[in-house]
Formats: sequence, C-alpha cells, structure tokens
Amino acid sequence: MTEDTLEAPQREKKDRLVLRFAGDSGDGMQLTGTRFTAASAVLGNDLATFPNFPAEIRAPAGTLPGVSSFQVQIADWDILTPGDAPDILIAMNPAALKSNIADLPQGGMLLINSDAFIERNLEKAGYESNPLEDGSLDEYQLMTAPMEELTKLAVADTGVKGRATLRSKNFFALGLVSWMFNRPTEPIIAWVDKKFGDDVVGKANIAALKAGYNFGITTEEFSHLYDVEPAKLEPGEYTNITGNVAVAWGLIAGAQAAKLPLFYGSYPITPASSILEELARHKNFGVRTLQAEDEIAAVGVALGASFAGHLGVTGTSGPGVALKSETVSLAFQVELPLVIVNVQRAGPSTGMPTKTEQADLLLAMYGRHGEAPLPIIAPATPAEAYQAGIEACRLAVTYMTPVILMSDGYIANSSEPWRLPDVDAQVDFAKAYAAATDTPFMPYSRDAETLARPWAIPGTIGLEHRIGGLEHADLTGNISYSPANHELMTELRAKKVDRIAESIKPVAVDGPEEADLLVLGWGSTFGAIRAGTRNARQAGYSVAHAHIRHLNPFAPNLAEVLARYQHVLIPELNSGQLAMLIRAKYLVDTISFPKVQGLPFKAAEISEKVIEVIEANQ
Repeated sequence: MTEDTLEAPQREKKDRLVLRFAGDSGDGMQLTGTRFTAASAVLGNDLATFPNFPAEIRAPAGTLPGVSSFQVQIADWDILTPGDAPDILIAMNPAALKSNIADLPQGGMLLINSDAFIERNLEKAGYESNPLEDGSLDEYQLMTAPMEELTKLAVADTGVKGRATLRSKNFFALGLVSWMFNRPTEPIIAWVDKKFGDDVVGKANIAALKAGYNFGITTEEFSHLYDVEPAKLEPGEYTNITGNVAVAWGLIAGAQAAKLPLFYGSYPITPASSILEELARHKNFGVRTLQAEDEIAAVGVALGASFAGHLGVTGTSGPGVALKSETVSLAFQVELPLVIVNVQRAGPSTGMPTKTEQADLLLAMYGRHGEAPLPIIAPATPAEAYQAGIEACRLAVTYMTPVILMSDGYIANSSEPWRLPDVDAQVDFAKAYAAATDTPFMPYSRDAETLARPWAIPGTIGLEHRIGGLEHADLTGNISYSPANHELMTELRAKKVDRIAESIKPVAVDGPEEADLLVLGWGSTFGAIRAGTRNARQAGYSVAHAHIRHLNPFAPNLAEVLARYQHVLIPELNSGQLAMLIRAKYLVDTISFPKVQGLPFKAAEISEKVIEVIEANQ
C-alpha cells in the first residue's frame, strides 16, 4: 500500500482517556509516560499522572517485582485523578501484562510488544501458555506489534550497536501511541535533541519514534485515531509540574518573599532527592545547596544557616526525619526558622521506598523529645506544593519556628498542569533582623502578635547572647533550671505555634453545608476524595468533602465544620492517624477508612465507602 492509497483513519472523540505504560524497570516506561504527558500538555489537555516503579535501580528483568508503570489520564475537562483504571494498557513484556491486566476493564485496549513473548520471558512471569495465543485475552481489544525487531531495523543506520539497539524500543512504543492518540511528536523530538544533541542515542531514539509513528499510519490494525480536545482551563500560561519541582519552586519563592538567601541541606533519599536536584539548578536566585554526608549533618548545616541569618531548609523522607529529630528539637528550643520537608513513603524503616503512604503524621506531631509542637502543613496536589513551600517559609520566618511540610511519594512524582502565578503579586513577609539599642538586648523578648523572638545575627555588636539546647530564662536567654521558668517557656513556645491559627485560611467544604456524611481528608488523598464524593452526590447521596492543609494548628473553623455533620469519614493512607487526632481534639466519633498498600486511593473506593456508610446509618 502506497501513501497515495492510504485511507483516512477513523477518528473518535473522547472526553477523557487513561493510558498505562508498563514494562521492565529498565525499559524506560517513566520516560515514555513523561514524554507522552508533555505532548498532551502542549495540546492543552488537563492531565494527572501516577508513576509506579520498583525500589531497585535495575530490578530483575522479566519478573513481576521488576515491573515499572506510568499511568496518565488526559481529558478535555478539569480532572482530579490519574484515573482508577486504564482504558489502554501498553505492555512491553509478559511480566508487565500479568502485573497489570487485572486493572484493565473488559473491552479495554491492549497494546503488546509481541517480540517479548518468548518462552523464557513467559516462564519468568509465571505463564504456563502464551496469552497471545491461548485465548485468555479475547475479552480485550488486543493489538500487537513486533517492537523489538522493528526498532532494530529503524536504528540500523544510527551508529548504535549490539544490545543497545533495543534500548530505543520504548520510543517505538511512544511513536505508535502518539499516532493512535493524535499526539504531536515535535515536542518529543525537541526534547531528545536538547537531551542528547548529536549523540547516537538521540538519533536512535528519534528514528525509533518515527518508525513507531509510521507503523501506526501504515498498519491497518492501528488505523483508528482517538482525539481528546483541549481542556477549558482558566486563562493563563501553564506548565506541567511535579510535586517535588513545585516544592522547590515554592521554597525559592518563599525565600524571595522573606528577602533571604535560601540554604538547602539534604542527603539523597527516595522520594525526596529531586528537590535537591531542582534547587541546585537555581543559584541565580541566591540558592545554596549542600549534599551532606548523612541526614544528621544535613539538618545541622541547615540550622546553622538559619543561625547565620539565612533561610535554612532540609528535605528527606520518614527515616531521615527520625535521624533529624534531635536537631529539629534544638531548632525549636532556640526558636530559629527552619523548614523540614518530609516526602513520605511506605515504612517503617526502609519499607517500600518508591511507594506512597501518609504514615508520618504522628511522627511529625510528636516525633521529638520534650514538649515541642511544630506547625505542620500538607499540600493536596502536586500544583499546591508550590504554595505550600511559600507557606512553610512564611510560618518559619514570621513565627521563628521550625515548620514541617508533609508531602508524599504520590504528590512528589505525579504531575498536573499548573498555571504560572503572578510573582509580582506575591506578598512579602520579610523579617527585620534585630538591631542594637541603648537598652540591654533581650534575645527572648517577644512580638506581641506572633510571640516570635528577635532574630539576632551572630557577630552583631551589642547583640551578644547565649544560645543552645539548655533551657533558657525568659527574656535574657541565660541558662535556667528554674521549674517555674521551664513551665513558662514551654507554654510560651506552644502558645506561639497556636497563634498561627489566626493567620491561616478557614477549611472550605465542597458540597452541602449539611449532609448525611462529611469526608475529611489531608494530603494526596484530595483528588480521589473529591472525585469520589462528587460521584456519590451524582448518585443521589448526601455527602460533603473538606480537606485540611494545616495539620497543626488546625484551622479555627474546623470544629464548627465538624459539628455540622452527624458522621465524619476519614480516608487515609495509614492506619487512622488523623482520625485519632480529630477524635482526641474534638471528641468526634470519626469513621476511619485506612489503606496501607503503598498505593493511592481510587475514586471508586471512596464513593463505594461513602455509600456503604450512609446506607448503614439510615
């Protein structure tokens, strides 16, 4: 068939599509999904992504534990999640198929790299027969392509040799899927050119991409195009952003608003490492970064930076927070600003480093020795992480206290469109350093509104004072072992954190002011809860949703919100930690809905639980 005789492809419009790319952890599925997402962003689709990969850098090839996947939902409307289940599964080998096929609904599309379905790979995945031949996939729209053989042919003249010829098969798959779903390849090619230049790897990737795209054009099995129109989003300039990048940019913006240089001390740890990598790119904004030798050194240097008059920040995950706790307690005791970013992962100990969880809430609340309450904030989405970074800086500087910012692996690695803010409209919250006067300097005198102490830069003449972990006397800061003074200082430090409630936004409710059920959430459960409760309302159930961004202190109106509803359901990616805090503080008999699988909630899980609770209490 020549190009002149090709029939025009069938075109079918969809309001949304969910794709999942799956293969070995070395097959480049995260890269493939990211590039498809970027091309969709160029078209103006709303989108949400969910990367899912093993902890090992190169997990055992061809095995179920070694499977890596990337799910993306694209839509022409404002979506909230990466989708509960894929509409199309792209499986690069038998293990990827076996690990993911249960999530594909009956009638879903299945695109398979047929070259990988050889006896050795089938045995590794636990197949007794070839599913491409035994009829077990008849309930799906099955499409196959010999991706490995066609990739070898495509890259033959690029200079790539040996087994390296197969490393571009993910770009073949990306080209084919780009054809099927009418995605532009120009942004992908531009990215490859920027990433690899004239290197043979870049040439091979582009050749494989074009081969996959042309295979879709010329093969009758793939002569069907799916169109998803641009979403009707708020006017403005958008970029696709992950939660970790948003946190990094928010910290930069927060330091700029505070009129302070930013220092970030960190030790590499999944899934927080990319915050350090992103901040290291922005020295032009006065950002200084240090990859320390361990977690304790990282927080120690960050606190030292704050002592010297900079905005000290450190980032880690749960194991690192445990190691940093002594220095965080010191920062609380000496009342210096410090931001601690905790990108949570499934624990305890090493746990499941690449899987998401919200199980560090009680660690953030109580994981220090002595009475040491800290402000805790948590973004609800990847885009919200930007504002959370700014808010963490504001609280730390304004109230002279350490602040914990609670992200998690889902927020960190997922992405969504983010409308670029007007940086000129950013409100400054610069704090003036203490200055010498004719009266003796009192390092623990306090601002009447915030109860924050003055920030005295070391070496400033006239501001000499003692500082350290020992309890200090009110006003003077001298070492004190007085029981009455210790109680006074403990109360003042706690009261200062409580004062923060006066400056935070009230909790908003999505749904009726009075309903049979309120679903209360925090952090990355937002999208699933919002979508699940809206689906339940469309089905006729009376339910509302409120989401907490400030976990300590809670917003002042939270008690009033909780009192309006007879029942309160709290879904969490832990064993019920927020539910316990809400019960303790407000004496509300909450209904805990825990999930500790290393996976986020699905909207369907939320709506099903909502219906179950409402019907059980009617």
